[in-house]
Amino acid sequence: MPNVEANIMVGGVIPGYQSYEAAVAEQPIAPISDEFEGADMLYSSGTTGRPKGIKKPITGEPLGTPSGPVDIIGALYGVSGTSVYLSPAPLYHSAPLRFNMGVLRKGGTTVVMERFDPEGALALIERHKISHSQWVPTMFVRMLKLPEAVRGKYDLSSLEVVIHAAAPCPVQTKHDMIKWWGPVLYEYYAGTEGNGFCSIKSDEWLTYPGSVGRALVGVVHIMDDDGVEQPVGSPGTIYFSDAPEFTYHNDPERTAESRNDRGWSTLGDVGYLNEDGYLFLTDRKSFMIISGGVNIYPQEIENLLVSHPKILDVAVVGVPDPEFGEAVKAVVQAIDPKQAGPDLEAEILGYCREHLSAIKCPRSVDFEAQLPRHENGKLYKRLIKDRYWGRHDTRIV
Repeated sequence: MPNVEANIMVGGVIPGYQSYEAAVAEQPIAPISDEFEGADMLYSSGTTGRPKGIKKPITGEPLGTPSGPVDIIGALYGVSGTSVYLSPAPLYHSAPLRFNMGVLRKGGTTVVMERFDPEGALALIERHKISHSQWVPTMFVRMLKLPEAVRGKYDLSSLEVVIHAAAPCPVQTKHDMIKWWGPVLYEYYAGTEGNGFCSIKSDEWLTYPGSVGRALVGVVHIMDDDGVEQPVGSPGTIYFSDAPEFTYHNDPERTAESRNDRGWSTLGDVGYLNEDGYLFLTDRKSFMIISGGVNIYPQEIENLLVSHPKILDVAVVGVPDPEFGEAVKAVVQAIDPKQAGPDLEAEILGYCREHLSAIKCPRSVDFEAQLPRHENGKLYKRLIKDRYWGRHDTRIV
């Protein structure tokens, strides 16, 4: 056996490293008697609380049997041995990790960015003739806010499939991306738990703007807080039935909280179905603001504000209010930090009043040099909210 504590290197060695090829050559090649395909146990990203280990049943399938994600990227996205996949997000997040592993298992090539940079991503698409990629909406926003001359200088014609997920995408942002990159955008709604999977292509989305698609894995149900299934167009908690099982590792309480009395599972998101079975996301239930007895979903407000030409990033949270219980507050990262102040606050509040009902408009704006957004593009909104509620456990874990 090689020294497991040694550094191992592929394609030659430098001092302090062992040869990967030599280490593998020392190992027996005869299969063991009970070998079978395993399953990963990844952790949630922790955007709404401490990360949870997500444990899936072992199927006992023979070693080499493709997993569900590998099948999906082949059948749905056409990934093959000739594909070149760009990952602008880090590999410690479940979607980039699983997609990169799936592309490699299909024989394709992956290009991984150490850190997302808007222009750098465009340059990599041109340099490596990227055919497939996966993004989060914040990355689209950052690229769209590049100067027109920068956006137009790179050849992006190699793109065949551009996948995005992880958060609702503002409608205008996605319209602008399809106009720029063509009808190559594919969106999905799913979680590390793998308890359901919805998907939508560009042409479908243009017919149903704002939708995250129809279920390909599991059956979607919309439930109110009393466990009553909701009719078309009425929002509620999204549950999946007839879907793959999962548990939270060493956490039976959280596992039980993710199920209803029928055994259907949820990721805690809120949405609704239209008459054709397309799912629309409203927000995470834990982010909902209750102001004067009215339920307000921050995502709609954030989607509007991120389109403002002077805003680079934004989070909308509920803060304590003696009269209404909670008040809507916008926390903004300005494109030009020197503009952050009362004049821009007034402009932002006026912009909201032009486009939203009064109850949804923020009552105030705070400015931050940078919002606590993870390298995978997800916003740690709970860290922002905790500051206003006097909570002290604001670690990113």
